[in-house]
Amino acid sequence: MIRKILVPVRGDGKGDNVLAHAAAMAHRNNSHLVITHCRARPEDLLPFGVPIPAMFRKQMVKQAEELANLEEASLKDELKALASELNLVLSDVPNGSDKATASWVEETGKQVDVIRRHGRLADVIAVAQPDVDRNLGANTLKAALFRTGRPVMMVPNKIAPPNSLGAHVSIAWNGSLESSRAVTMTLPILHSADRVTILSSGGEPKSATAEDLQGYLAAHGVTARIHRFTGSGNVGKTLLSSSLDVGADTLIMGAYGDSHEKETIFGGNTQHIVDKAKMPVILVH
Repeated sequence: MIRKILVPVRGDGKGDNVLAHAAAMAHRNNSHLVITHCRARPEDLLPFGVPIPAMFRKQMVKQAEELANLEEASLKDELKALASELNLVLSDVPNGSDKATASWVEETGKQVDVIRRHGRLADVIAVAQPDVDRNLGANTLKAALFRTGRPVMMVPNKIAPPNSLGAHVSIAWNGSLESSRAVTMTLPILHSADRVTILSSGGEPKSATAEDLQGYLAAHGVTARIHRFTGSGNVGKTLLSSSLDVGADTLIMGAYGDSHEKETIFGGNTQHIVDKAKMPVILVH
């Protein structure tokens, strides 16, 4: 079972959509959402390397703290309204009932440190798709993926949240270490799915094949079918289109078999999906 879903939020306008998708998954699994807000230290908001008289520094720190208090209060009010709209029960801890619950955690510090602390004991971390044009969200995704070792659900921007998420899950399979880890770490999601489809080009002759994966999942009580695609060209693009073709609402895949830096600079299957996905993708590194 997916019991804990971490949702890091900040005042960038993307939190509502991510939370709505996380809630859809939570309702399917009766999960507890932990919504974490990273509050910057007032002194970190001061100009770096600029001499400031002590009196003005103290005043600026005070003003920064007051603004942070206002932002926190506003986000909390927004959370309460959204939780009611999403049928989430506000509770500091999971109440063990058949309802999805949610709690709020406010921490001072850097976003990457907050994600690392709370993410390592989460079943899934839900983050927004990075916005390349505005240069937002890349560090959040990177921190969740590389600093926690947990599955990360990337939620695309500007897509309507579904009533249910994880009903039909597709798996990107090539027999690699990353794809194997993605499957084993998302077994609870696969168990709760109504349908599971393995996407494969058949190009894994020296590794575990799609048929091997099908047998492994069957041993875990998960029935899966195999969908073949042509492995030439842009595989990332083909994985996305194949997922849509079979009617999947979520794609599971291993992420960054090559280094993150190499794929970011030279391109790669994972980076294409991170940049272009129009459906939720659960990434595991």
